[in-house]
Amino acid sequence: MFVDSVDSDIAPSGTLLGLLQRGRGDGTLHALAAPRAEALGALRQCVLHDPRRDWQIEHRSLYYARLHRELDAGLDDIAAHLFDPADLQCAPDEAEVRTGLALSVLGHLASYAAAQGTAWQENAPLRLLRRYATAGSNWQWALDELAVRDDDAGLRPLGPAILARFPQTPEGDAELAAAARDAFEPRPWRLWAEDAAHPGQADRLRRAQECRSFDRWQRQMRADGPRPGWNVREILDWAQDGYEQHPPQHREAPAARCLSAVAGPDDRLLLLEAARGPREAARAAALRHLADRNDPGVLDLIEEAAGDPGEALARSALSSFARMRSLAALERARRWAAAPEDTQAPGLATVAAEMLACRGGAQDTDAVLAALRRTIRLEGPDSPALWPLVDGAGRLSIACAAPVLRHIYRETASSQLRGRTARSLAATDPSFPAGFAIECLWDCEESTRQVAAACAATGDARVVERLRRLAADPAEEADVQTTIRGRLTPPA
Repeated sequence: MFVDSVDSDIAPSGTLLGLLQRGRGDGTLHALAAPRAEALGALRQCVLHDPRRDWQIEHRSLYYARLHRELDAGLDDIAAHLFDPADLQCAPDEAEVRTGLALSVLGHLASYAAAQGTAWQENAPLRLLRRYATAGSNWQWALDELAVRDDDAGLRPLGPAILARFPQTPEGDAELAAAARDAFEPRPWRLWAEDAAHPGQADRLRRAQECRSFDRWQRQMRADGPRPGWNVREILDWAQDGYEQHPPQHREAPAARCLSAVAGPDDRLLLLEAARGPREAARAAALRHLADRNDPGVLDLIEEAAGDPGEALARSALSSFARMRSLAALERARRWAAAPEDTQAPGLATVAAEMLACRGGAQDTDAVLAALRRTIRLEGPDSPALWPLVDGAGRLSIACAAPVLRHIYRETASSQLRGRTARSLAATDPSFPAGFAIECLWDCEESTRQVAAACAATGDARVVERLRRLAADPAEEADVQTTIRGRLTPPA
């Protein structure tokens, strides 16, 4: 009935490894019930080979750190992975993917050890992070973990080793200034700049700070974007010039913002002409500006541009339509959603269903449900197009969407999409509180745990105990604990 996930790096959802890779609550529950060697092997695979589709928005580190503690796993495998010779051969972006998750897990383990009163000299995860910060390729990630968990006495001795990474040349000083600028938490750099025991280090960091400020001033002076006095035509030319560079610079969005500041009623004909013209970037910028202003002629222009052979223009036109909030746009979305397949430009039905899911009413439930089923059938449980449709199924309380939502919940490799699906199941599936909501209390995503904390049926003996443990966990997010307190506090 449905397309399965085609990500070869993710194990099937019915296996222990597949559950842990997805960050599902059942992964933890099954790992704790499985033979310890099997559970440790699956956990090791996940921590050392990041399974996330997008590590910048999906969470796993706290989830794996908690299971690491439950299984009383050691740090030898993580240490061997961090200090493998391959680490020193990685490019910066490769190093983030290779070791970022392991370093984040170590950070949580260090916090748990500190919460238990472990002295910093005996805090093994903290010592491993310090060691990697001085010798590893992904040292900036390790330093960011230390910056929010270590004390001043632990951070201050790292300064000489970190600064030794940058040769005392103009190029090295520029790299040093960039590293200090890009740090997630500036505390270590401030400590090193104020360290009286190393005056040369402090002086070098102060010079880097001055260089960074001067570079920012120079960038502001060299800005080549629109300037006061530019008119509509000049802004459209600027957008097109960027598109024609190698590699292309996509300036449609900033150009549209500039147009909003300078375009007046007298410029409408020029903008309509540009929105029909042959110059792709200028056309996209004009379409976006007209869509933001709900111009009465823009819907026909968007429909025409969506069928253009240029993929960038078609994608930009659909994006401009998705931003619209007028009743006319909603009615046009209903027309596109109802049109037979292959009778209009690709993408119009998808963006129409997205708008109906986000802004439609009860009369649009059939269209949203049809789009949800079509997308899962053709694109599988990991399609980005599912996100607004899943939200819409919950917003419109489409009860008959529950079977499809349950399939997405089980199969998707995206923990963010699974969390959205859980929220929609809470609104559409009467079995959710006594079913998936219970395992969601162990989920890797904070927002998913919060949904479960609000509605998981307390008839299951595991629920109240889990709520109490989360309420007392120093690493749990405040929003989750607030929801839990609302459940556990008896009414006055």
